[in-house]
Amino acid sequence: MTDAGVLALRIEGIAAGGDGVARHEGLVVLTPRTAPQDRVLARVRTEKRLARGRLVEVVEGGPDRVEPPCGHYVIDRCGGCQLQHLSYDGQLDAKRGIIRDALVRIGRRTLDDAPRVHLSDRPWRYRRKLTLAMERREDRWIAGLYPYDDPARPFALRDCPITDERVVGTWRAILDAAQHLPRAPRLRGAVRLLGDGEAATFVLEGGREWRTARQLADVVPSLQGIWWVPDGQRRRLVFERGATLGGGSFVQVNAGVAADLRAHVIARALQHEPCVVVDAYAGAGDTAVPLAEAGARVTAIELDSEAAALCADRLPAGSRSLAGPVERLLPDALPADLVLVNPPRTGVDQSVTALLESAAPAAIIYTSCNPATLARDLARLPGYAIRSLVGFDMFPQTAHVETVCELVREVR
Repeated sequence: MTDAGVLALRIEGIAAGGDGVARHEGLVVLTPRTAPQDRVLARVRTEKRLARGRLVEVVEGGPDRVEPPCGHYVIDRCGGCQLQHLSYDGQLDAKRGIIRDALVRIGRRTLDDAPRVHLSDRPWRYRRKLTLAMERREDRWIAGLYPYDDPARPFALRDCPITDERVVGTWRAILDAAQHLPRAPRLRGAVRLLGDGEAATFVLEGGREWRTARQLADVVPSLQGIWWVPDGQRRRLVFERGATLGGGSFVQVNAGVAADLRAHVIARALQHEPCVVVDAYAGAGDTAVPLAEAGARVTAIELDSEAAALCADRLPAGSRSLAGPVERLLPDALPADLVLVNPPRTGVDQSVTALLESAAPAAIIYTSCNPATLARDLARLPGYAIRSLVGFDMFPQTAHVETVCELVREVR
């Protein structure tokens, strides 16, 4: 890369990932922590037709710029959030643009307007799960996040204002009892809140020997279950105080927005009056079960065996839950009138889009946490038109956005 020095830039918008976008003499310059219509000075390094800027000074702030309330965001350059320096309305505008840009540029779809984005009822303290990197320094544990420009060394997290105080409190109690953690130079842990009370679960990754998990639970009474993933091995339940089946599985961190999104998906699905439904990446069945109870015959597919077992217990007779990869199990689950997909950030495997294109269900409802991979997968589904496209702000203060795209088979 070439150092272009300090340049005066005017920020035009927000790119996927949260960086501000400017143009200078034909170069696209991406600069973190900048807002639309900011006039800034940034130290710029170039590579071919792309450049990266490091903010030096905000000469004149744009109308959406605000003072970030989190000290970690400013002092430690925390990479957990990307948009705290934008007003909430400005964040929603940015996410509308991110979705639209991905679908037009990558997905080659024509959109008249940017999609609406449902706001979160809690822009702060919404996270019910917090994953931290843990590093042993001078005989004590540091647990925190990484600076956005230094992914090698975490800083010690005092508080996280987008995370529920009860989750933060459980993390503090775990660190106060750190003598009961495995002996290892580095670990990774996740605390997840259960229900509406103080109860939580803890998933710990790393280490080779851990004989004191029960002692940790004894001094952290909010912990109802502890899972451990030893180095090079599978996850195992090492402590359980109550019924926590599925407590180590994936869960949406923003309960309010997750409920709104799920209700939207179910309502759009029922509009098609499907008789046979495939719910791929079904989790514990929160969408599959209501559709089955409404009369559809549902095949739920989920890689996580714990979540798939819970889904199986909840489904009524006539529907089923399959545990395994979608790309392996989907062929035997088709044909169907309606297919729901809700993949991880990497999107669906190309074999899945090829199968859907050839099997031609009447409708597909695709829930995505990454507009770029959603757009890529839509480009692989040329036989389908977009009927509805709605964003959900599952992660305020960050550049992430959930998108629900309803597709219908085009008549040819």
